[in-house]
Amino acid sequence: MQRIVDNALAVTKESVKTLTYESLNNIARSINGVSALLLTLLPGKASVLEGLHGWELRPTLRGPRLPRWMHNGVSSFNHFIHELSVDSDTSSLDYSSGEDSDAMSTPPSPSSQTSLRSWASLPANYESHWTEWITSILWWVLLPSRIFLWIPLYLLRLFSRRDSRVSPMSPGRYRHSPRPYFSKAVPGKEHDVPNRTTDRRRGVIEDLQLGIEIFIDAIFDFFHKAAHLLLSPSEAFGIVLSWFSSSSHSHGPEGGYYDVLDDETVGDDDSSSPTERTTTSLYNTDTRTCQDVITELGYPYEAIRVVTSDGYGLLLERIPRRDARKAVFLQHGVLDSSMGWVSNGVVGSPAFAAYDQGYDVYLGNFRGLVSRDHVNKNISSKDFWSYSINEHAREDIPAMIEKIHEIKTSELRLYQPNVEEVVNEEQPYKLCVLSHSLGGAAVLMYVITSRIEEKPHRLSRLILLSPAGFHEDSNLCFTLIEHSFLLLGPVLSRIVPAFYIPTRFFRMLLNKLARDFHNYPAVGGLVQTLMSYVVGGDSSNWLGVMGLPHYNMNDMPAVSFRVALHLAQMKRSSKFKMFDYGSVKANMEVYGSPEPLDLGEFYGLIDVPVDLVAGKKDKVIRPSMVRKHYRVMRETGVVDASYNEFEYAHLDFTFSHREELLAYVMSRLLLVEPTQTQPVHKKGMKLKKKM
Repeated sequence: MQRIVDNALAVTKESVKTLTYESLNNIARSINGVSALLLTLLPGKASVLEGLHGWELRPTLRGPRLPRWMHNGVSSFNHFIHELSVDSDTSSLDYSSGEDSDAMSTPPSPSSQTSLRSWASLPANYESHWTEWITSILWWVLLPSRIFLWIPLYLLRLFSRRDSRVSPMSPGRYRHSPRPYFSKAVPGKEHDVPNRTTDRRRGVIEDLQLGIEIFIDAIFDFFHKAAHLLLSPSEAFGIVLSWFSSSSHSHGPEGGYYDVLDDETVGDDDSSSPTERTTTSLYNTDTRTCQDVITELGYPYEAIRVVTSDGYGLLLERIPRRDARKAVFLQHGVLDSSMGWVSNGVVGSPAFAAYDQGYDVYLGNFRGLVSRDHVNKNISSKDFWSYSINEHAREDIPAMIEKIHEIKTSELRLYQPNVEEVVNEEQPYKLCVLSHSLGGAAVLMYVITSRIEEKPHRLSRLILLSPAGFHEDSNLCFTLIEHSFLLLGPVLSRIVPAFYIPTRFFRMLLNKLARDFHNYPAVGGLVQTLMSYVVGGDSSNWLGVMGLPHYNMNDMPAVSFRVALHLAQMKRSSKFKMFDYGSVKANMEVYGSPEPLDLGEFYGLIDVPVDLVAGKKDKVIRPSMVRKHYRVMRETGVVDASYNEFEYAHLDFTFSHREELLAYVMSRLLLVEPTQTQPVHKKGMKLKKKM
């Protein structure tokens, strides 16, 4: 009888699993099919999706795509648990398959591996939100979806704990894999994003499939045990008797109770407990940092915390060559981080290319992460996000440049004692800047304001990839945003001080949806098309960028409302201007003039060579706007400026593997000339420090 019941339950369980799995899979395929139909009706999709290789935009008649734990044709939870432990051994962030391991080579570690440090001095991150009432509304409105998505994750965590008691994990299961995540570039592949056939992350659909399977296993396990006890009364009586005997033994000799501790609760408050360390792996999201990418590829790494004069904590990351007399500072753009400079691995990233050419490499990070690093731990959300591009240029970049100067001068005195530094005019190293988008505008503003204030900017060459600053030539969507910001700015700034995803749950959801968009190509193509419409038809791989680690559940870049308003002011005025504080009195206090400084009028103060690069397919910052930078610089008659164009969209400059761009950048870095000092020309304006 017991065998008949077991067989009946087993057959029923597998039938229910197959039915629910196929139902969910058919729903997903239907959504993908509808997306494909909509995609065929949208104009301009061919140019938008150019460069997204391997995406099927038409539904195909083929068998259902099984999850990894069902690749052998059967649904086995135990096999999944075994894979989970293997994943933890090799790190859930290692996306390479066994077949690809032979084709992947780890570069030899540079000789300065002993310089590896950790950034232990950083304060603990703390969560930030927009306003309390907005967060509360979002929480309650989306509560059903939160519950629906969190149940599978909770069950997964519960069952993995149960399995860990039966089969204890080895002490090394939490170590990172020594293998690099990024493979060598594939000829013709422009966007080096995780391949959807080898990427081990799970999307929302796969999490639902897994959660349903775990739930079914739990239900049938309960019925199996219940049936077993009903068919074996003696065993049931023994279990009941053991309960009473165990309760009697729990009394101490004096009638008191011994303290009974659950081994799972011990160390819950310990931040280094295995349970906490594996939480991210169970959620199955990509939470690598720039440090993880650099060190996994065998390069040295150093992290430096820089504090600005107004109290913001910045992360300055470094691939150090301590004895090098040439350095390069890489500064990212809006909604980006230092990850953009290393995301294409060894053969496709500017940071590694510069290091291999003998440069001491520094990766800058602007203020504006969701973690909100500030010396004032009680700073309000409104005060924290109260900054514009002015603060990026006059606070963030100067603080990082001065830290680089301090480090390089002290190290070169140690490694090369005969080096003589001439204060304020010369320095024992040459520092070049490579920047993208908003970073380019901030660097230009930094150089000009430093010259006006007669301070050394310490830079030897500027390489600006699609720099911001001039924006009058833009699409209809940006024009509508400009009018909305300028009209509703006073109200919106109080309600929405910054633009970002406010909670860990929704950031995790975004990361998982990015995986779903790759698993279901038509859905991803539709989202990609809609995204490109928002930015005027730019064909950048927006979906690939969404899946990168700096948009993970723990932290992500944000955009201050004032930064967006500042860009709208530039577009309205058709000038590269500093932030307009909205009143004559405020502008007089900061600039000494009723109007903010027009930086284009001060381009003659730029005393270093400038290389401007535009993308012909860039619809965010169009080539005409980059050419305007070049034209204004050339009209001064004193700026050594060059201009070049590539067949790129806006994100291709950082997130795509472009050998021609790397070759061009390195050729410009090798042209560094000694800084020529020029007299400072003042035009009746002064620049005061903002209090």
